[in-house]
Amino acid sequence: MHVAWLGKKSPFCGNVTYGLAITEALRERGHGVSFFHFDTPAAHLSLGRIFRHSGGRQEEVAPLGASNGNESDWDHGQGSPAATTTLGDHLPEVALPYLVRSQIYTIPSPQAARDLRHALQRLQPDLVHASLTLSPLDFRLPEICQHLGLPLVATFHSPFNARLRSATATTMRQLYKLYAPALARYDSVVVFSELQAEELARLGVPQSRLAVIPNGIDSRLWCPGPSTMPPVFQGKRVFLYMGRLAPEKNVEALLKAWRTVQPEGCILAVVGDGPLRASLPLDSDDGTIYWWGYEKRWEERLNLLRNAEVFILPSLVEGLSLALLEAMAVGTACVATDAGAHGDVLAGGAGIVLSTDNVATHLRTILPILRDQPRFTADLGHQARQRVLERYTLADNVSALEGLYRQYVLVE
Repeated sequence: MHVAWLGKKSPFCGNVTYGLAITEALRERGHGVSFFHFDTPAAHLSLGRIFRHSGGRQEEVAPLGASNGNESDWDHGQGSPAATTTLGDHLPEVALPYLVRSQIYTIPSPQAARDLRHALQRLQPDLVHASLTLSPLDFRLPEICQHLGLPLVATFHSPFNARLRSATATTMRQLYKLYAPALARYDSVVVFSELQAEELARLGVPQSRLAVIPNGIDSRLWCPGPSTMPPVFQGKRVFLYMGRLAPEKNVEALLKAWRTVQPEGCILAVVGDGPLRASLPLDSDDGTIYWWGYEKRWEERLNLLRNAEVFILPSLVEGLSLALLEAMAVGTACVATDAGAHGDVLAGGAGIVLSTDNVATHLRTILPILRDQPRFTADLGHQARQRVLERYTLADNVSALEGLYRQYVLVE
């Protein structure tokens, strides 16, 4: 199959990790992937750009809307060598122009929809998969793909909390209401949990168009193993938060509980950055809290998780956190709220599930237990690893996506 993948490559977030992991796995299975993403500030370029990756290098082929006199370069349909051999290394990447781009939302330039349509016409993929980026273009994709006769699949990442316990959860519920009519026009919508599917079905998305395919991670890469202890953590048991410093992540509740309990011999490492960095009390005179900052290198994130005894995710709303799955796969004991799919992920002994009501209070209760019972945390870590192997591997995720694609694409 040749899949046109519309997603994100920057700035870093779970959507970026998801898109890069899935498309690389699809290529490894012999499918072709053309990656469409917003990568060209409109002020610098009036036309989108298309790149071809070959031999580890990125070469610009042609701007969209421009003719190079050799339209056959774009033909990956019947008779094209790329259509009958391994496609991945020969298909171009498409950079679309944007006005604003952030971790949360993207505003495309006015010509982005036109550029996308022209690129799809030239590349002739079998199917379009949009890893939705919270962009106005999300609402135009059904019309564009219907006009071109292309099946359209979406992954809807937006976090939620089904119990409406906070203003943040209420805001996300409104986002679901906004998106539901558009999602009903997609051929299929991938969500990460039954709760998410139930919410969208209640809002009018046909049940037949909803596919529950949980996030998955490479359990061969994210696994227990040797680690190097950073000097700042020497002699201490490490409790870890890894993620954005944003209101929905509720890190302030974790910091409040930690300062109240002050677990002896332990350190709380906060890995990440975001809009709340300046307002969060991440400086600790007694050395019990350490702000690591944003960590781009996956090798270092893996090392940090292997050093951690406990991973804590106090979110008010969530989808299905890849950081949580990575921590579980490494064998770290995990504590998370029941936001999004996390209650199901950790249920039955794979971790500790907290209510999103009064998170700081719950953490004040559980932190002393985790501090005083290292054998308990070790058992939780083992159960977490087993849960990932049973339900949340990247291989199973990609196999499920392949099955979904085959409903729309005839593969010879």
